[in-house]
Amino acid sequence: MTPQETAQQLGIVFEKQTPGYLNLCIRSGNQLLSSGHVSTLKGKLGGGLTTEEGYAAARECAAKILNSVWNTHGTLDGLRVIKVLGCVNSAPEFIEQHLVINGASDLLHEVFGKTGDGYHARSALGFASLPTGAAVEVEVVFEVKG
Repeated sequence: MTPQETAQQLGIVFEKQTPGYLNLCIRSGNQLLSSGHVSTLKGKLGGGLTTEEGYAAARECAAKILNSVWNTHGTLDGLRVIKVLGCVNSAPEFIEQHLVINGASDLLHEVFGKTGDGYHARSALGFASLPTGAAVEVEVVFEVKG
C-alpha cells in the first residue's frame, strides 16, 4: 500500500485549504517544509494534561501536516520524512516531551514506514507557552524523492 492509501485507511482527512496569512507547506527545491501546526488541545503538559493526552495532540498535529503536504504536493506518495520538530507546552518539572512527540513520529512511521521513508531525525522540546495556548506544535521537513 502507498503512503497516501495508508493515510486514508488510517482515517486522515484530506481537504482543500484556503490560503491564509502564512503558507502551511512550501516547496523549496526537493524539500517540502511545513509551518508549525498546533493541536486543538489547549493547556500545559504536566500542569493538568497527561503525557497520553499530549501524545494524541502530537498525532493530531502530524495529521494536519499531512493534509497541508497533500495540498502542496497533491499526494503523500514519493516523499521521505527528514526532520520533525516537536514543541510541547510544558510545566517546569515536565520531562516527557519525547514521549509526547512520539505521537507525531508514530503516525509518520505508520504512513511512511518506520525503517523506510518514515525514519527521521527529531527534536522534542519543552516551552513555557505556545501560540493560542496549544498543548503541542509540530513541524516537519520532507524530501521529494526522485
